[in-house]
Amino acid sequence: MSIQATNFQLPKQIGFYQGKVRDVYYLEGNQMVTVATDRISAFDVILPRTIPYKGQVLNQIAWEFLEMTRDIVPNWAEASPHPQVTVGKKCEPFAVEMVIRGYLAGHAAREYKAGKRQLCGEVLPEGLKENDPLPSPIITPTTKAKKGHDEDISKDEIIRRGLVSSEYYELLEYYTHALFKKGTEVAKQKGLILVDTKYEFGLYEGKIHLIDEVHTPDSSRYFYADTYEENQRKGLPQRQLSKEFVRQWLIENNFQGKEGQQIPTITDEVVEHIAKRYQELYEQILGKKFIPCDNSLKFIHESIIEYLNKN
Repeated sequence: MSIQATNFQLPKQIGFYQGKVRDVYYLEGNQMVTVATDRISAFDVILPRTIPYKGQVLNQIAWEFLEMTRDIVPNWAEASPHPQVTVGKKCEPFAVEMVIRGYLAGHAAREYKAGKRQLCGEVLPEGLKENDPLPSPIITPTTKAKKGHDEDISKDEIIRRGLVSSEYYELLEYYTHALFKKGTEVAKQKGLILVDTKYEFGLYEGKIHLIDEVHTPDSSRYFYADTYEENQRKGLPQRQLSKEFVRQWLIENNFQGKEGQQIPTITDEVVEHIAKRYQELYEQILGKKFIPCDNSLKFIHESIIEYLNKN
């Protein structure tokens, strides 16, 4: 079964927020519970079909990387009482997302193809092909739009507009590079290339914490390392594990989230294909077999209640 949405009542609950993918429950004592549903979004639009076990894939990959990176930066997560659930601290989020890119791919490649040689204040060299490595990783932040599309923004503009102080921003940059380095090393061990990703940060008791998800297929793009060089040489598309294949399918079917465009019909075959790709990434990046969990709403709810009652 797939989880489209939850509607739980939890002990000490004081608020609820439904994101694009996660249902978030706010509890007393600056605590929160997130449930990774099986919703999928692209171009900032939630698609009408759910993807079986996508929430489990996202939550478990994020949890493993949150555990793996605690020595780099503190994070919000405290426990995962169910494969689709994380419980942790409610942080005050910064109003920007830290996107970091090691390669010219996705949005950056589309901008480059359109003739732009500067992205978020970062100069891109001439003569690059799509999916080429950049001279060194660049940070290309975006605003966090409450509605509509996130927008590219430069470091100078972030500081000028007071979205983040210069002192905090220097730390965000430092953590972003350190996390990307770690993610790159882990990916390499698994035969993958971490192409680009995004991180979100927040403040908890005056200290920067990593929040949201880390190195998942929704927030990151991976290429297979073994075929990368040959595909680049021949000008072939890269074999990749990310949500980009969903975006490409939508683009091919004339949808980019723009006004007046209709979401194409998502068939059972497309849903099954997407589900398999998510599970493939899980197995590749975590190096273990994907085992579907009991994702009934009743069991998820019971797992949360049991954890909260014990803690």
